[in-house]
Amino acid sequence: MAKYLVTGAAGFIGERVSDLLLADGHEVVGVDDLNNYYDVRLKNWRLERLKKRPGFTFYQQDIVDFPAVENIFKESGRFDGIINLAARAGVRASVENPWIFVNTNTTGTLNLLECSHRYGVNKFILASTSSIYGANAPLPTPEEADSSRPLQPYAASKKGAEVLSHSYHYLHGIDVTVFRYFTVYGPAGRPDMVMFRFAQWIAEGRTVHLNGNGEQSRGFTYVDDIARGTILGLKPLGYEIINLGGHETITINEMIVMLEEFIGKKARIENHPFHKADMMANWADVSKARRLLGWEPQVGLMKGIRNLVDWYLSEREWASQIETP
Repeated sequence: MAKYLVTGAAGFIGERVSDLLLADGHEVVGVDDLNNYYDVRLKNWRLERLKKRPGFTFYQQDIVDFPAVENIFKESGRFDGIINLAARAGVRASVENPWIFVNTNTTGTLNLLECSHRYGVNKFILASTSSIYGANAPLPTPEEADSSRPLQPYAASKKGAEVLSHSYHYLHGIDVTVFRYFTVYGPAGRPDMVMFRFAQWIAEGRTVHLNGNGEQSRGFTYVDDIARGTILGLKPLGYEIINLGGHETITINEMIVMLEEFIGKKARIENHPFHKADMMANWADVSKARRLLGWEPQVGLMKGIRNLVDWYLSEREWASQIETP
């Protein structure tokens, strides 16, 4: 079986990707700095699940620290592939502190690419974002849509990582797959994402803070579908940018109604001005993922939201205490 380095292994997507790789008998070396961008209880909950699995090794390191990253390559032996899921994510947070986003998302990716070149790793997967398409993307959005005008430092830092990856493909022949994810959700998700926040606020009877009128639409993508697609990208592809996104697009208002139904409580909504860093709509054209990877999203919104709510209610004792900005 193969050995893979998964960065951001204690993250929402990283934990699920690592879990699926381990289930298939592969060896996973996980890296995560366990930073406090959001409540570390979530990261530790995910990490403890992985630590129980045979074949999993963990390093608590920041990918911005090049000597520390290189040391992992030296100690671990040759990797069959790198899956870079470590990131500072969040469109609004990146406006407040753009430096840390550029450091992690761009410089961190550079460090991993350079080590891949030095230590003979021929496959590199980079997690990118649908936010890269900016304000006026066609819907559904194909990979060829303009990505040269990102709306926030988060998307700009991911664009930098994408083009760095291409340069290493061109110069050193590294096989690179860039995945642009569309609004990922599911159990144990990021608390700064809308699905987790609104589920918590509704369940606990707190005010739901809604930016704009709620008619923003999103192509929500269940985390298992994202993880499966990411692993499919380990095959040789050259250099490809591929969308992974949900097949069902709904408005935020429609999402609130679904959460109310599964939780059994009505939302107390307070409207705020639309945030300039947000996008009004995103919806993925996934024909390329279908053609190159044979990938299709499998988990519908009804099942996915039900799974998220069931997880939240089962972990409510501590999940209710998670800060949701």
